[in-house]
Amino acid sequence: MIRIVLADDEHLVRGAIAALLGLEDDLEVVAEVGRGDAVVAAVTGGDADIAVLDIEMPGGSGLEVAADLKAAAPGCGVLILTSFGRPGYLRRALAAGARGFLAKDAPVDQLAGAIRKVHGGGRYIDTELAAAAMTAGENPLTAREAEVLRGAAEGRPVSAIAAALHLTEGTVRNYLSSAITKTGADNRMSAIRTAQDMGWL
Repeated sequence: MIRIVLADDEHLVRGAIAALLGLEDDLEVVAEVGRGDAVVAAVTGGDADIAVLDIEMPGGSGLEVAADLKAAAPGCGVLILTSFGRPGYLRRALAAGARGFLAKDAPVDQLAGAIRKVHGGGRYIDTELAAAAMTAGENPLTAREAEVLRGAAEGRPVSAIAAALHLTEGTVRNYLSSAITKTGADNRMSAIRTAQDMGWL
């Protein structure tokens, strides 16, 4: 029996996935959680083999949780479910230790097959998402540029970003300017939109 923890902040979606997976003879959902910061405890407490994670959740994104699980429960396979086909997400998920990446609207038999493959030590990556990631190329932003752009996306002024990152305001402006150039944008808001659409933030 493959023991699964499901993490998704949408209660109806989570419940539907759990019900459908429960119909499979070899799959058992041992815990359902709606927050990223509840996943590690659910995995370790339920001795789970697989964690199926939504990307965007309160208390920590699926990408952050995947990295946490890699450290706290290295034997647990991670499969990311996403409704966002952003190319950068796939690269970041794999870097965080996820071994599966699947669109949320995939048929349940595809999800069940992906869980079995990841549990068996393999990888399962949605072919359309993989193709989009390959054609999109690498994330051009440095970690610092992404941090600064993320702060701008949250509506924080340059002074607040500088204080939070222990940088001078001039340095923050330089990082913003560099991020605008690298994303091919005309201004800060356009750079933020491009970076978000690509899954770089």
